[in-house]
Amino acid sequence: MSAEIRISVPGLLAAAGAGIAFSVIDMIFKFLSGDYPLYEMVLFRSVVAVCVMLAIIMPLEGGYHLLRTHRPRLHLLRCCMVLLANIFFFTGLAIMPLAEAVAISFATPLIVTTLSALLLGERPGPWRWGAVFAGFLGVLIIMRPGTSAFQAAAVLPLLGACGYAALHVLTRRAGNAEAGATMAFYPMLGFLIVSALAGLLFGDGRYATGSNPALDFILRAWIWPDPEDWPYLIGVGLAGSVGGYLVTQAYRLNEATLAAPFEYIAMPMSVLWGVLIFNEWPDAPVWIGSSLIVASGLVSLWRETRRNRPATRPRPRAEG
Repeated sequence: MSAEIRISVPGLLAAAGAGIAFSVIDMIFKFLSGDYPLYEMVLFRSVVAVCVMLAIIMPLEGGYHLLRTHRPRLHLLRCCMVLLANIFFFTGLAIMPLAEAVAISFATPLIVTTLSALLLGERPGPWRWGAVFAGFLGVLIIMRPGTSAFQAAAVLPLLGACGYAALHVLTRRAGNAEAGATMAFYPMLGFLIVSALAGLLFGDGRYATGSNPALDFILRAWIWPDPEDWPYLIGVGLAGSVGGYLVTQAYRLNEATLAAPFEYIAMPMSVLWGVLIFNEWPDAPVWIGSSLIVASGLVSLWRETRRNRPATRPRPRAEG
């Protein structure tokens, strides 16, 4: 019989907290996407996040010696995955309704299950494979390929989900070999370096032709932020540092397929942000598809908590 699954409640709470933090980031990025290019928002987020990490989280975790790593290739690969995930997801988010883009991105736990079976040796049973099938069916219902309602931009958050799933699987593979602060710091540093380079290359806006909304969002000219936007840019950095640290802890402490469904808390929050801020109310296919995706994740969670559960001893009959 295979070993009993270890469940870390703090890790599951960390996954839920990361989902809340990331929903705040999604809302702010979409809110500012009409004025600022993606690389500029990522740069400000990264500067704040790296400062918070160095000033607060690193000292609390044990000190700056945690910046040393024996797995630079792993961190480089994780940085590449999270960079691609963010480029695809936030570009789609700038074009699509918030709840719809977030719902498609929740294919991540389904992809995590598949990659975990292929790369980590985790063995999903028929229930979880059925949940994966149902979840992908939900994604197709939202995307509506082959119909007039299909948007090519819907592929972008799906590609982002693939990158995000790969990041989680790599985090799980690292396990306890690296501290959570170490695992969280290097993607933030990667964001900072790449976004700064993008600003140097694209900052004058000469590559933004106005013919493609997605490319224009990536290549738009740098604009110095208005004073009223500074709280949003600082807020997205704070949320990024907290969310990045929490999600790393979540996937270090629990199996990937167990932690991923707890990020679903971002789904109702995206609906709330969409209605209150962007006046976007999801249509029926988004509700149906989202329900299938969330249900599939909860089925996977249920199977994880029941698989190989040790039998309980019968209680002795009370005397007298």
